[in-house]
Amino acid sequence: MNSPPISDNWERGSPYERYIGRWSRAIAPQFLAWLDVPAGRRWLDVGCGTGALCGAIVSRCAPQGVAGVEPSEGFLKLAAQNLAGRVNLWPGDAASTGQPGDSFDAVVSGLVLNFVPDLELALGEMQRVAVSGGTVAGYVWDYADGMEVIRRFWDVAAELDPAAAPLHEGVRFPLCKPARLAAAFTAAGLDQVDTAALDLTARFADFDDFWQPFLGGQGPAPAYAMSLSAERRETLRARLDHVLPRSAAGGIELAARAWAVRGRRRVPA
Repeated sequence: MNSPPISDNWERGSPYERYIGRWSRAIAPQFLAWLDVPAGRRWLDVGCGTGALCGAIVSRCAPQGVAGVEPSEGFLKLAAQNLAGRVNLWPGDAASTGQPGDSFDAVVSGLVLNFVPDLELALGEMQRVAVSGGTVAGYVWDYADGMEVIRRFWDVAAELDPAAAPLHEGVRFPLCKPARLAAAFTAAGLDQVDTAALDLTARFADFDDFWQPFLGGQGPAPAYAMSLSAERRETLRARLDHVLPRSAAGGIELAARAWAVRGRRRVPA
């Protein structure tokens, strides 16, 4: 059986916000608290998306300045609207940020590293633009376990459709585990590499609040959902509706865990 089409492209900001952006905004402050970068520092957000992490840096870290680079024109447009001139935004990607070397005290990336085609190249670029001793860090969803918002979708999809099993983001993104992240940062030549779990509870008013964002077509799981026939999509919807836990009031609460990783650019001897 041929695998259905899937897309890792993120182009339209509004569907992303409804799907995963709300949880991205909730997890960013935990990441920044864990990094504990002092005030007055210069930040670069690589793959800034719609601006969730940039906005949290501005609000919580008293930075000297914040820049964000993002390859998606649609995301950059929404980021500019969300951040209202508080951040310098540029087109660019993880492999080629277009920023000068030795320019930022903290170079970070939220929910992007597993989508980067060449992680080694991206980590090299992040170190290039960081100052000596500067922080290089990121976080990714725990697709295989603790990010239930996405993991439960794929568990049911694979149960109903064997062709969906290799599309499961817990399978496709083996990087998204603390040992793998630490190994990648260490192999890239970063010092003082460390990881941490970032946990929150994703609350949905009802099943429709959970399901509707999957119909926006942005990201792997929504792209899969929208590739199905109406009949097969309804079967998937009904099965998810049956298996997801409910509170007495009909709400749904799911875990939303991310793994964070950080290191420091080596100081020349």
